[in-house]
Amino acid sequence: MAITYKDSGVDIEEGDRLVERIKPAAKRTMRPEVMAGIGGFASLVALPTGYREPILVSGTDGVGTKLKVAFLANRHDTIGQDLVAMCVNDVACTGAEALFFLDYFGTGKLSSDQAADVVTGIAMGCELAGAALVGGETAELPGFYAPGEYDLAGFCVGIVEKSELVDGKRVTPGDVVIGLPSSGLHSNGYSLARKVLLEHEGRSLDEQPAELGGRTLGEVLLAPTKIYVKDALALRKAGVDVRAMSHITGGGLPGNLPRTLPDGTKATLDARTWEIPAIFGLIRQGGDVPWDDMLQTFNLGIGFTVVVPAGDEAKALELLQDRGIDARRIGVIEQGEGEATCDVLHIA
Repeated sequence: MAITYKDSGVDIEEGDRLVERIKPAAKRTMRPEVMAGIGGFASLVALPTGYREPILVSGTDGVGTKLKVAFLANRHDTIGQDLVAMCVNDVACTGAEALFFLDYFGTGKLSSDQAADVVTGIAMGCELAGAALVGGETAELPGFYAPGEYDLAGFCVGIVEKSELVDGKRVTPGDVVIGLPSSGLHSNGYSLARKVLLEHEGRSLDEQPAELGGRTLGEVLLAPTKIYVKDALALRKAGVDVRAMSHITGGGLPGNLPRTLPDGTKATLDARTWEIPAIFGLIRQGGDVPWDDMLQTFNLGIGFTVVVPAGDEAKALELLQDRGIDARRIGVIEQGEGEATCDVLHIA
């Protein structure tokens, strides 16, 4: 009896169907610089015109155990935006615009329906970021993943003028920290969230806790990560003196904001200046999680920060609010000692 590749668990025809299904979604993300995208052995992208000393900026990331929630909910149309956001928001911290994006999708048995949902979300994220989805890799690995599960990785390349690079070196005491709100957990802290809410408390994703205002727990946990690329670029184009930007991911505000601050400074933030989404209260109360653990695990409602001189605060806030963003002044930069740090004041 002959044994085929399909008999071993790899369905090439299903992969071909997926490629055809995702081409229209990828086409919507195209930029004029793209010379060759989906379908070839490699993607070709020219540098945009108008740059004198262009610097390429790259970033890569995944989605973490938020995927477990997507599997439980059997919902796969938003997780792709998370993948894009985790990469392009990092690149945006340098002042770069996102140029193009590639993805890796690995699964045990390929379902073109499931994978198409994921890639449609990736394409949506690319549209929000202004990046072209130029290609990726779909790997079918029989026996390697649990049935119905998959893993994701993303790769982004951006570009910025050398003279306009945002590197935090000009941050000085007296500068203001502006916080841009998150949509919830984004893509960090899901191991703790699942441990508390789904395992310790035994909650269902279909449950509608009163604190969540009519939304189910699954809807809130799967809310896609916000993409801040165009907001960051808008500040720069408007002439705001952006001195540092931070994407608040694993490690929270104390672990991420100092990464873009110079030695001898510290950020002092006040958690009473912004609204902490109710989902974080559910986690903290459900697991009696210490404040310090919450602070170092989750974004607590702030997904991105921008440091500007005090004189540019009003202009920055007005521009962001005109863009529909409830941005707030959440703290200041002060004199510090040694490596940069971040203190977050709060009411216990």
